[in-house]
Amino acid sequence: MTPTTIPDNPASFPTEESSFALDGPAGKLEAISNVAEPAEARRGTAVICHPNPVQGGTMHNKVVTMVERSLRESGLDTLRFNFRGTGASEGSYDEGNGESEDLAAVAAWVRRVRPGDALWLAGFSFGSYVTIRNAVRLKAAALVSIAPPAGRFALTTVEPPQCPWLIVQGEADEVVEPQAVFDWIDSLPVTPELVRMPETSHFFHRRLMDLRGAVKHAVQPWLPPPRHE
Repeated sequence: MTPTTIPDNPASFPTEESSFALDGPAGKLEAISNVAEPAEARRGTAVICHPNPVQGGTMHNKVVTMVERSLRESGLDTLRFNFRGTGASEGSYDEGNGESEDLAAVAAWVRRVRPGDALWLAGFSFGSYVTIRNAVRLKAAALVSIAPPAGRFALTTVEPPQCPWLIVQGEADEVVEPQAVFDWIDSLPVTPELVRMPETSHFFHRRLMDLRGAVKHAVQPWLPPPRHE
């Protein structure tokens, strides 16, 4: 289904799947929002970040869209966006620094239009690096990290979040070295929930539905209260 195009910088969270642009620090940021089914809706909104745009990553990546679906089916409203220089988003790639400011701008908009919601952050690969390094700063209520790029970006210098945290890592990842991820997790002063998926590649080929199930199962205890209590 094609999202409904609405005016940029909406003053409220759209009530149906919608595409629009938000003001970012380097220009417009292309975004797509979606809403949970009313009977399942929780008082939370998840912002989901995509893999490295230099390698073709966008908010339409299949892992990103599956994570979006998983969180929406769990009752969260969702917002995906393209980092600077990706798709219709303005600016240029900045190795995670400018992208962190993009995320901060998007999070600020969510908090403005949904002041009572828990803010969840989720990301895949490079997107997980950006969300992990900003989780404390943005006071994330929960964090979902898919194939975090340990060994490729400086995750060891990032302050680990204290919020509930799920990491999903394929054991046959050909892009991110799985053992580097496991070693990094072992070094953390906090203990995230880790799901190791055997015979699973970086892009979760033929395992996307397993990823969906893993995310939905893990986040269930962390969900905020029903939206319409």
